[in-house]
Amino acid sequence: MKSISYYFHNPFKIIASLTLRFKCFIPDKLFLKIEFRNRLGYSLNLDNPQTFSEKIQWLKLYNRKPEYTIMVDKVKAKEYVAGIIGDKYIIPNIGVWSDPDDIEFDKLPQRFVLKCNHNSGTGMYICKDKSLINVESVKAELRKGLKENYFIMNREWPYKNVPRRIFAEQFVDPTPGTTDLTDYKWYCFNGEPKYCQVIQNRSSNETIDFFDTEWKHQEFIGLNPDASGPSSNFPKQPNNLELHISIAKKLSKNMSFARIDLYESGEKTYFGEITLFPQSGFGMFKPEKYNKILGDMITLPSKS
Repeated sequence: MKSISYYFHNPFKIIASLTLRFKCFIPDKLFLKIEFRNRLGYSLNLDNPQTFSEKIQWLKLYNRKPEYTIMVDKVKAKEYVAGIIGDKYIIPNIGVWSDPDDIEFDKLPQRFVLKCNHNSGTGMYICKDKSLINVESVKAELRKGLKENYFIMNREWPYKNVPRRIFAEQFVDPTPGTTDLTDYKWYCFNGEPKYCQVIQNRSSNETIDFFDTEWKHQEFIGLNPDASGPSSNFPKQPNNLELHISIAKKLSKNMSFARIDLYESGEKTYFGEITLFPQSGFGMFKPEKYNKILGDMITLPSKS
């Protein structure tokens, strides 16, 4: 519990605290202005947005294409993406359910991954050995995940009409020498992949680095600034770099901004997800100047 003196010296925090309590009743634009000021420390300019963070908020409010709801639904997105780049890049689903109690764990393979289709992280379970699974604990986490509402939390409107479900997909082996699948997150501006955010070893000694399309390491880090790896341990160029770039370009076509997430297992490349609002536009870049540099790369469309 915050002390009275804390709020005395930080009066805006009172507004932010009330916003969180009554967020269901606050209009989107006002909510984002309050959250932006509270999280990033400066006022959100929606009339003339300049930074990456500001333009992501603008896109939330004014760029509302119906297909975005399909893109953020991790179940429907697989079919959508397969129609563009083909089935061979899609990790097959094992099952889809609306309630954790409907999952027949005894019928699942020895290795699999459970996720909710409408969020990122909460409820996810990576099973490498089914004999070690605590079924009731996994169900409890899935129930937490199903309750998350990204629309109410951060006004990410595409999630508003996503039917919340659980799905299991096939386990994909990580690259030898890594503990988890390496995550290649391609930042695409106006349909062009420009930078790849690479996340390695999420479960131990996580590192996050940015590279350009020529696989030159970038000086900036973002969204988890403490996780940049030492130069001696920079991620290697993916085996299928040109394929990554081609897929990211196809999936981000006609979009002001999109992050296309891919995985690689040996010689195979797999689609992960399409992210429209990384960290909901509230993440931090270091050096700070890159918030403006990356913002300049987004050309905003007309309001829809």
